[in-house]
Amino acid sequence: MSLTVSRAAADREAAARPSAAPDGPGPGRAAALTMGVEEEFLLVDRRSRAPVGRGPRVIAAASRTLGPLVQPEFFTAQVEVCTSPTRSPALLRAQLARLRAEVVSAAAEEDCLLLAAGTPVVPPQVPLSVTPDERYRRMARQFAYVLGDYDRAVCGCHVHIGVSGRAEALALANGMRPWLPTLQALAANSPFDRGRDTGYASWRAVEHARWPTVGPAPVLDEEAYERMADTLVRSGTILDRRMIYWYARPSEHVPTLEIRVADVNARIDTVVLLALLVRGLAATLRAEADDGTPGPALASARLREAHRRAAAYGLDGDGLDPVSGVPVRGWDLLRRLRTRAAPGLAASGDLSRTDALLDRVRTEGHGAARQRSAHRRRGRLSDVVDSLAETVAEA
Repeated sequence: MSLTVSRAAADREAAARPSAAPDGPGPGRAAALTMGVEEEFLLVDRRSRAPVGRGPRVIAAASRTLGPLVQPEFFTAQVEVCTSPTRSPALLRAQLARLRAEVVSAAAEEDCLLLAAGTPVVPPQVPLSVTPDERYRRMARQFAYVLGDYDRAVCGCHVHIGVSGRAEALALANGMRPWLPTLQALAANSPFDRGRDTGYASWRAVEHARWPTVGPAPVLDEEAYERMADTLVRSGTILDRRMIYWYARPSEHVPTLEIRVADVNARIDTVVLLALLVRGLAATLRAEADDGTPGPALASARLREAHRRAAAYGLDGDGLDPVSGVPVRGWDLLRRLRTRAAPGLAASGDLSRTDALLDRVRTEGHGAARQRSAHRRRGRLSDVVDSLAETVAEA
């Protein structure tokens, strides 16, 4: 299946639209949910390693081969790529590799590196420019307090899962709430921000939270979602429904659940692992919904603390079990997530692949740890940028 993606929200969010004939289902995958990924990258100057607003030229060059699968983001120093929907992890990885390769090549033509980090490692030398899009400019005017000095770019990785409709998307979002902090910890990849070590594993989580609605999704059914979305827009809290930035949200235009909790990651295998865990968890919860199994009740403050710890420590400190309120090591929470998602992973034939990817993360470290390791070698932020850019290019 091919997918045409336009700047309109309906097509942007179609990266995981269910398909009657998805590409390469393979044996044992006939019932698997479709999945897709959006990745946001920074463009940095090859010499200064600072973000530079060459996105329009890079996108124009990359679009000659990628078409609308490469798109602008909020700042001209950013580029977004979107995969087509697939049920096959191998094909998802191949798509991600192709998208990255084409944009890396286009960036090189503009003397840029493609950086996969949640926040800029080196500060911009001049204020960043907002992409010349009317909606982005309205956002910049209405939410100027968020933008500060126009030097706060954040880059995420969004996983899309095809569902039957909005009601199912909301039901799955409700069920995933206890596990999203662990996915956030796994993907933490922004310890450095504009020239300093923040002390966090994911500083992007802190910066992104400046925008309204960023945070855990409330527990809603379809009727309640409609009321809340209308209220947020009418009150001016957000510009439009596309600004509902909850960590898990339904698409407004296609039957899609979008998980928005992850930093962009340099290692492509981490992205595939995230997609598999999200899909495996969704498949498990879907089967339990058919059996009428209720989800756990969560205290809002406890859930937010679990997300705060995930951002602060990643996998290398004490997270929080948002159900019991008991501190648990991040790696142990990840093990629990794998166990929770195991029925769905097994149903799609992805259990052994997921375990192999998890073993690699345990052996080589997650993104934030790898960034700090690159910095420790000589104490240079340029080494961090170069390591991230090389990893993206190698994919």
